[in-house]
Amino acid sequence: MQKAILFDLDGTLTDSGEGIINCAIVALEHFHLPIPSREELRVFVGPPLQESFLRFGVPADRVDEAIQVYRSRYIPIGKFENIPYPGIRELLEALKAEGHKLYVATSKPETMAVEILEHFDLAKYFDQICGASMDASRSSKEAVIAYLLEQNGRADNMVMVGDTKFDVIGAKKHGIPTIGVAWGYGEVADMRAAGAAAIAQTTEELYALIHRDLEFQ
Repeated sequence: MQKAILFDLDGTLTDSGEGIINCAIVALEHFHLPIPSREELRVFVGPPLQESFLRFGVPADRVDEAIQVYRSRYIPIGKFENIPYPGIRELLEALKAEGHKLYVATSKPETMAVEILEHFDLAKYFDQICGASMDASRSSKEAVIAYLLEQNGRADNMVMVGDTKFDVIGAKKHGIPTIGVAWGYGEVADMRAAGAAAIAQTTEELYALIHRDLEFQ
């Protein structure tokens, strides 16, 4: 049965950690804040930037400033410190050939998501690329999926694919089960606790899981 498949971007389709972490460090240095280890800063990959900067000590009234500093490096440099995960291109080609509807639902600003996917020649596989708005009025995964559904309607056979609990929680708000991927930046235990329908360790396993009937855990 053909499905509508919603893919997260960072940590799911591409390994974008290097660029995101490099830009986060620049922003934290701007505020003379302590710089955690790169391992600790991995949590910047996936969630909205507003949440992550608050978590690392940026004052609430200066979060917009932090995002501006972050983007001053990310837009020209950081977004391309990034690479598609092995097997992703082949997975998308196979699913597209089978007639599935493929979408991107990311908390990254939509314009940047489009640029990144075009840069890696992956945009052609997707029926629509949906992301956050630049003014942060649409930033959470729940809001991005709501926007995607408004644009495309709801299909009976939808599934989310992502690497963090935020993907699971956001999709669940709309009654969509999630397959978590273990190669990204989230914790498998957190995705399971949030109700992921299944966890894929490889792209081959993800392909098989997409073809199953999935239920919430």
